[in-house]
Amino acid sequence: MKKNYETVTKLRTGDEVIVIAGKDIGKKGTVQKISKFNNKAVITGINMMKKHTKPNPQLGETGGIVEKEAAINLSNIAIWNPKLKKADRISFLVDGEKKLRVYSSDKKEIKS
Repeated sequence: MKKNYETVTKLRTGDEVIVIAGKDIGKKGTVQKISKFNNKAVITGINMMKKHTKPNPQLGETGGIVEKEAAINLSNIAIWNPKLKKADRISFLVDGEKKLRVYSSDKKEIKS
């Protein structure tokens, strides 16, 4: 029986990330979608795959080979710190009632 539990991820949609492992190492992109159940994220322009699609005349879709992004494991990506121009980690800072996401290296707030 497969366990159905959510994992906590510090990344959010819209974050700029860099690939730190795999075939697209060193490439940057923004997070489109995060799946917490299987620890994967879809990133623009990263992990491109070719999908063969059938034509659907009712919807007006043509068939052929379509390139689209496949999901990549969260352990293979890191958030991009634009100030330091390198990969970084995310930590949290409590400011009164607010909990802020900050870069671990310079403690600056992450804008997303």
